[in-house]
Amino acid sequence: MAKIDDSVKKRVPELRFPGFTNDWEERKFFESIASTIDFRGRTPKKLGMDWSDSGYLALSALNVKNGYIDPLADAHYGDEKLYRKWMSGRELKKGQVLFTTEAPMGNVAQVPDDNGYILSQRTVAFETKEDMMTNDFLAVLLKSPLVFNNLSALSSGGTAKGVSQKSLKGLSITVPLDIDEQQKIGSFFKHLDDTIALHQRKLDLLKEQKKGYLQKMFPKNGAKVPELRFAGFADDWEERKLGDIAPLRGGYAFKSSKFRKTGVPIVRISNILSSGEVGGDFAYYDEQDKDDKYILPDKSAVLAMSGATTGKVSILSQTDYDKVYQNQRVGYFQSVDYIDYGFISTIVRSELFMMQLESVLVSGAQPNVSSKEIDSFNFMIPILVQEQQKIGSFFKQLDDTIALHQRKLDLLKEQKKGFLQKMFV
Repeated sequence: MAKIDDSVKKRVPELRFPGFTNDWEERKFFESIASTIDFRGRTPKKLGMDWSDSGYLALSALNVKNGYIDPLADAHYGDEKLYRKWMSGRELKKGQVLFTTEAPMGNVAQVPDDNGYILSQRTVAFETKEDMMTNDFLAVLLKSPLVFNNLSALSSGGTAKGVSQKSLKGLSITVPLDIDEQQKIGSFFKHLDDTIALHQRKLDLLKEQKKGYLQKMFPKNGAKVPELRFAGFADDWEERKLGDIAPLRGGYAFKSSKFRKTGVPIVRISNILSSGEVGGDFAYYDEQDKDDKYILPDKSAVLAMSGATTGKVSILSQTDYDKVYQNQRVGYFQSVDYIDYGFISTIVRSELFMMQLESVLVSGAQPNVSSKEIDSFNFMIPILVQEQQKIGSFFKQLDDTIALHQRKLDLLKEQKKGFLQKMFV
């Protein structure tokens, strides 16, 4: 792809496929659209019918995601009779562009095949004029930052924004006149979307595998041994309170007025990320004397003890810092000599931990949990440290693989975001 000189003030994108030099054309959105399929307000009840357990999948704003359709999200189905009555004469075709008009506004996907779908709530389908625009290009165009921002400006509503056909009439778009250029752009992003979807499926599969291993490699209620176990170990597991094997230490109330842009980083609740890692934007503090009571060792498992992420556990990897401080409302699971810490890192991120957390969680405007409550949680553990180590190492390797796939996926999404900004006008 060729980069366009910024000094050339033409209606062309910054990044472009070679062989194309003509200006792009500005036009109204509906000039490129042959028809719009919109069954706003239509329900089975209004047709004197009802949803079925199987049949034709209904496409709505809940299962039309950005770039794909999720058949498991709020799935509704219609039988043959409902499908024909609902879609008669307006059947969806493979490749047609689907667009969610509200809650959420702006998700874009394409009809994946010709198997038949029911176009349901808050979703419309566009049929393009083939001599003016390709379906693949339209799908990408609607995802571009400039068009999305313009749609947001035209939308109505507060937190739940929505866009109507009337407001779409005011939308201006800039497109290449050459259909071949549109096809190249559409194919490029389709390949990128397919790659992202593949990595997402791999990541989802790994997370499901981890969930399955956690269920099978720890004893179920009342059992003293797990269903799945490493060879060479036969002893019963024993029940222990978390406070006996990894007592939770509270953090220090650092004064926010003394936060610095350099110094010793402080792990706050906001640094406990959903990815399972400690990161994000750190606050810094001057190094303190006698600070051993709130230093976090490398590979520490830390817990958010209040706020929207209460109960979230992440692992600290402080490769760039000599020391890291622990802020208030951040809990640190301390190590004890006879327990493998990798094993502790596994159990505090398990489903059993979350189940016990939910039973004590103080809900309200600010959910919170205490060290005493966390220390009271019960877990079955293997007595031999060697078995603990094997389990901890196994799940660490699995977590590292999941983190690697997550980073690859995040990178692909960032690359796509960059291309969307540079390849459209």
